Amino acid sequence: MRGRVHGVNTHFRLVIGVALALYVLVLFGFILFENPGLGVGHFFYIPIALVALVTGPRIGAAAGVTAAALYAVATIVNPDMPTVEVLTVSTPIRLVTFVASGMLIGWFAQSNRELIERLEVLAKRDRLTGLPNMRAFESAVDQRLQSSAKFALLLGDMDGLRETNDDQGFGAGDVVLARLADTLVKLMRPDETLARVGGDEFTILAGCQSKEDAARRANDLERLLAAEGFNVTFGWAAFPDEGTSGLGLIRVADERL
Repeated sequence: MRGRVHGVNTHFRLVIGVALALYVLVLFGFILFENPGLGVGHFFYIPIALVALVTGPRIGAAAGVTAAALYAVATIVNPDMPTVEVLTVSTPIRLVTFVASGMLIGWFAQSNRELIERLEVLAKRDRLTGLPNMRAFESAVDQRLQSSAKFALLLGDMDGLRETNDDQGFGAGDVVLARLADTLVKLMRPDETLARVGGDEFTILAGCQSKEDAARRANDLERLLAAEGFNVTFGWAAFPDEGTSGLGLIRVADERL
């Protein structure tokens, strides 16, 4: 996660740096080479677009205002451009077009980023329960392994779900699973991570310091869930004593089921 944030920040700084350099380049290009009808000022749209793409509509609009102001300054400084040009109706029109371009590009970019973020969240969530799915669980395990801190993996299997589906249909089984997920969420401790990794299987990453602690936590969960009407059996495995990889821990926990 930290690497991804660093990469995003680096990309942001790079794009903003390029945009600022282009503002300066277009400004001096306008001053040195512009004459009526040449159109060097149109290159201001490039830095406007770059700023808007990595920010949003408000800063994109500000980028448009900046470009319009630089255009006016360059017109005054350039000896080949009539100063009266700044006082014509083309100046407010240019301001509106620059600002509108920045706002539209910024709005589109921001909406696209929000859509991607929502899709990423959905890709890591179980459709039925809303819990993290196997993909998210694997990421959580990797983070725990990288920290080298002791933890336990609990693997829970709900008993009787097949019979419920056979007797009442898959809709009834889904309702039971959703209720079980809600109950598990309420039973989680602050240092625990819950995920649904199969049809009737749930995993919990718990901050247990030994396999004895893991066994006690598994037994407590079985007892608490039974009191709520759920028959769930847990297996467990402790890191690093019983496994040094996610797959190895799951195998040990599965055997204990």
